[in-house]
Amino acid sequence: MALSAQLVSELERILGAGGLVLTAEGRMVYECDMHTFYKGAPDAVALPIRTEQVQAIVRLCHAARVPIVPRGSGTGLIGGAMAPQGGVMVSLNRMASILEVDLPNRCATVQPGLINLWLSNAVRERGWFFAPDPSSQMVSSIGGNVSTNAGGPHCLKYGITTNHVLGLEVVTGSGDLVRLGGKTVDHPGYDLTGIAVGSEGTFGLVTAVTVRLTHLPEAVKTVLAAFRTVVEASETVSAIIASGMIPAALEMLDEVIITAINAGTGAGYPEGAGAVLLIELDGPRAEVEAQGERAAALCREGGALSVSVARDEAERALLWKGRKEAAGAVGRLTAAYLLQDAVVPRSKLPQIMREVVAIGERYRLRIANVFHAGDGNLHPMICYDDRLPDELERAKEANEELLRACIALGGSVTGEHGNGLDKCKNLPLQYADADLNFMYRIRGVFDPDRLMNPGKLLPSHPACGEGFRPQRPVLPAGTWV
Repeated sequence: MALSAQLVSELERILGAGGLVLTAEGRMVYECDMHTFYKGAPDAVALPIRTEQVQAIVRLCHAARVPIVPRGSGTGLIGGAMAPQGGVMVSLNRMASILEVDLPNRCATVQPGLINLWLSNAVRERGWFFAPDPSSQMVSSIGGNVSTNAGGPHCLKYGITTNHVLGLEVVTGSGDLVRLGGKTVDHPGYDLTGIAVGSEGTFGLVTAVTVRLTHLPEAVKTVLAAFRTVVEASETVSAIIASGMIPAALEMLDEVIITAINAGTGAGYPEGAGAVLLIELDGPRAEVEAQGERAAALCREGGALSVSVARDEAERALLWKGRKEAAGAVGRLTAAYLLQDAVVPRSKLPQIMREVVAIGERYRLRIANVFHAGDGNLHPMICYDDRLPDELERAKEANEELLRACIALGGSVTGEHGNGLDKCKNLPLQYADADLNFMYRIRGVFDPDRLMNPGKLLPSHPACGEGFRPQRPVLPAGTWV
C-alpha cells in the first residue's frame, strides 16, 4: 500500500534526520527474517530511539489505518518480522540501552533492542547473568525474544523467556502506553505480562522489559557422550531425566551435523558417531560432581561409545560454539534447508527420531538433526536445493508430515520459534475452534483494528469462521494434549 505524503511527512517530523527509511534498496533489507520463504517489504521503516516516538508512530498509523510491523534483529525463523501487506515497519534496534540494573531486587530493565548476550556480559563480573539463551543470543534482541517467547539450550533447567520477564512497557495497537507487571513477585488481577510474552507483536510494540537476573552457579560441568545411533542417544535422554536430574542443558546432534560443525568450527565432536549428547550440569560444586558421575554412568549404560568432560572453560566454550553455530554450519552440506521446531514429550523421542529417518528416506532428502533433547524440542533441518526439480516441494511436504507426526504423539506445533506466517496455519492441528476464537478476541482488546503485525500468529479471522482448518491427526489412545 502507498503511504500518503502527509503521513510520510509526519513520520519524518517525529523521527528526525535519518530516522525513516524510504528508498527501495533500504526497504529491501527488511523484506524477510531468517525464514526467507516469506518476503514482503514495508512501505517505510521507522527507526525510533524513544518511547514517545513509538507512541506517536502508532497513533499516526492507527488514524490512517496503516499496518504496523515490529522488528528486532530479524533473526526470527517464522516469517514474523516482515510486511506482507506493506505498511510501516518499526525497527527497535536503536532502542538498545540498559535502563537499570537492580541487583537487590535481582532484575534489570532494558530497552527492546538490547542484544540478549549484552545483558549477561554487563552483569557477569558482578556474579549474575540473564538465563534465556537462544542459539542466536549473540545477535538476537531481548524484545524479539519476548515477542516469540524464545527458548534456548539452557531453558531445560532455567525456563524460557516468559519465566524471566517481570514487567513490560507496551504501546498497544490503539496507541496507549501501558505498563504490565513490575519488580514485585505477585500482582493482583490478570497476568497480562504472561499474555503479552509470545504475542509476536500482535498486541503492540514493547518499549521496555524488566527481566529477572540469575546468580552465576558455583560450578559447571560439560559432558560429551557419543553414541552409535540417534535412537540410543534418545533413550539415554529419557534415562537421565527419569533419574531425577535436571541438567542445565541436554542437547543432541546427529552424524550429519557433527561433520558440518567439526569442519566449520573445529569443535572436536567425535567423528563417526551416529549422535552425541552435550550435557551441562551446574549448581553447587559437590552436587555437580556427583551428577556428572551419574550422567556419565547413565550414558555408558545406554551404550555410549565414549564419554568425556570438558577440562577447562576454553574447551567448554568450544563445545558450545559448535552447538550454537550449528545452523550456519549446515551451509557446508546444502544449498538451503527448512528448519522445524515442533515438540514431542521426552518419552517419545526414540519414536519420533525413527520417524524423522523414515520421512527423510520417503522424500529422498537429507535431514540434519540438532535439538533440545531434554525438553523434546526438535530442530530437524530438512536439506534441499531449489535449483533441482521438485526438491523444494518435497522438502515442504516432508516438513508438514513431520509436524503432524509430532502432534499425533501429543506434541506441539512450535517449541520456541513462534508462529508468524509459517506456523499460524497449523494451529488448528492443536487447538479447537473455541480456543482460537478466544485468542482472537484477546488480540482485539489490545489491537481492535487488527493493524499490529497483521496475518501473523493466528489463522486468518478464526472468529469469523474463515480460519484454515487442516484435518486433525489421529492421536494414539490415552494421549494427553
